[in-house]
Amino acid sequence: MLKVALTGGIATGKSYVLARLRERGVPTIDADDVVHEALGPGTPTTKAITTQFGSVFRNADGSIHRTLLAAKVFSDPASRLQLEAIIHPVVYEAIGRWYHTLDRPMGVASIPLLYETHRERDFDFVAVAVCSPEQQLQRLRERDGISEEEARLRIEAQMPAEQKAALGNFVILTGGTPLATDRQVDELLIAIHHFKS
Repeated sequence: MLKVALTGGIATGKSYVLARLRERGVPTIDADDVVHEALGPGTPTTKAITTQFGSVFRNADGSIHRTLLAAKVFSDPASRLQLEAIIHPVVYEAIGRWYHTLDRPMGVASIPLLYETHRERDFDFVAVAVCSPEQQLQRLRERDGISEEEARLRIEAQMPAEQKAALGNFVILTGGTPLATDRQVDELLIAIHHFKS
C-alpha cells in the first residue's frame, strides 16, 4: 500500500486535484471532511473545543460554529495552537484507520497542514498543489467571503507555498486552466507509478 499525501496552502486547488484523482479511480480522503465531521453535534472533538473555548462557539444544534472559531484562532496564534492540539490527532487517526480499510495499491490523503504538523514521514510520496500568492488570496476571499486582511492572516498562518513545493516529491501548478491542471494530475499518476516500481 503506497500512502500518498496531497498538500499545499489554503485555497491552492487541492480539492480540485483530489476530485480529478477520484475520477481516475484513485481512493481518496480529505482531512477537511474529517474535520467537518469531527465538529458535528455531540462528538468528542466538539466537546473538547467547547470546554477549551466556551459554549459561545457552539451552534444551537450542538455543532461548532466554524466561522466564529476561525475568526478567533486566526487572529490569536495561541488559540490556534490549542485548537490544532485537539484536531490534528483526530485527523491523523481517521486517516490511519482509512488506510487500514483499503485493499488497493494506493490511496491519496489531502492534508493541508502536512508539513506544519511534521507528519510527512507517515507517507511514501507527497504531491504539493501551488498557485501564485495573488490567485491564492483571491480564491480564498471569494470562497470564504472574507476580507483581504482575514485572508492574509489565514495564508500567513501556514508554511509558505514555495517551501512546501521544495519539500514535495511532485508539484502541481494549479494557476492555469483546468485542462493544464488535469494534465498534471495524469503526470502525477505516472510519477507515482514510476516511484512504486
